[in-house]
Amino acid sequence: MSEQGDRVGIDELLERVREGLDRVEPKQAFGEAAEGALLVDIRYAALRDHDGLIPGALVVERNELEWRLDPQGSHRAPEAVSHDLRVVVICNEGYASSLAAASLRDLGLHRATDLIGGFQAWRAAGLPVEA
Repeated sequence: MSEQGDRVGIDELLERVREGLDRVEPKQAFGEAAEGALLVDIRYAALRDHDGLIPGALVVERNELEWRLDPQGSHRAPEAVSHDLRVVVICNEGYASSLAAASLRDLGLHRATDLIGGFQAWRAAGLPVEA
């Protein structure tokens, strides 16, 4: 068992994870998607039903993310074509997405990142949302 000094709280873990990401603002993510980046919405169904969807975003539940995005995986999504794929992970407010993007980087998706402020920031920026 580890000593208490070895433990890290979620706030510190999030800070450490984000140091390794080149997080993007909503308008930058919109532009990157137009150039071929894959937007991946990991919000749970109730939030998607309530707030809507980003047109063209791949919806993948958080608990399936690594299996669906691993280009070498047997359960990969058709969009998961390469470890070089630019992936922008989107959660509701930009917290869980940072941890998810770091997990994708651990799988070798070295260009994975997340959206600062999540879906809520996307919508607040006036970017497209569909019911």
